[in-house]
Amino acid sequence: MAEVSVFNMEGQEVGKMTLNDAVFGVEPNEHLVQLAVKTQLANNRQGTQKAKTRSEVRGGGRKPWRQKGTGHARQGSIRAPQWTGGGVVFAPVPRDYSIKMNKKEKRAALKSALTSRVQENKLLVLDSLKLDEIKTKNMKKVLDNLNVKKALIVLDTADQNVILSARNLQDVKTLPAETINVYDVLKYNTVVATEAAIKKIEEVYA
Repeated sequence: MAEVSVFNMEGQEVGKMTLNDAVFGVEPNEHLVQLAVKTQLANNRQGTQKAKTRSEVRGGGRKPWRQKGTGHARQGSIRAPQWTGGGVVFAPVPRDYSIKMNKKEKRAALKSALTSRVQENKLLVLDSLKLDEIKTKNMKKVLDNLNVKKALIVLDTADQNVILSARNLQDVKTLPAETINVYDVLKYNTVVATEAAIKKIEEVYA
C-alpha cells in the first residue's frame, strides 16, 4: 500500500497516511481516462445552437426578377444563402452531444486518475482544512505554505468558509469528495485533500 505524508495548514509534515490500493494503487488505464474526459466534456455541451436554413427564413416567396433579359444573374429567392438576410448553408440545429459510459468504466477511470496523481507525487493530504472566516487571503496563505498554485481542493464536507475563500483564486477549485471526477483531477496540477475526504473516497470507490 502507498504511504503519503500528511501536512497541516502551515505546510509542516505531521504524520503519514496509508492509502487503499483498491483506489490509489491500481494499474492506470489511459484509454478509460481519455474516454472519461471525452464523455464529461461532451455531456457538458448544451447543444442548443441554431441557425435558419433558406427554407426557414421569412420572406423570399417569389422570384425577385424574371429569369432572362435583365442583365442580372438569375435568382430564385431573396432568401438564398448568397443574399444578405438569407438562410445559412448546412445551418447548425439543436442536438444531443451526450455519450454514455458504463459505471464500472467511470470508476476504473477515476481510480486510474487518482493513482497517477499518487505516482507523480501530486496528491497532498491535509490533517484538516478549517478557516475561521471567509477570506481569500487566508486560503492563499494555506496554499502558499504547501507550495501549491493550480490546485483541486477536495473536502469531506461543504465547508462554506473554505469554498467561498477559494472561489476568487485563479486556478483553484473546491469539490466535495462525492463529486470528484476524472477531468478535474487531471486538469489541476495538484490534488489537495483532507484525511477525511480521502477516507470518504475510499469508502465510495474501494
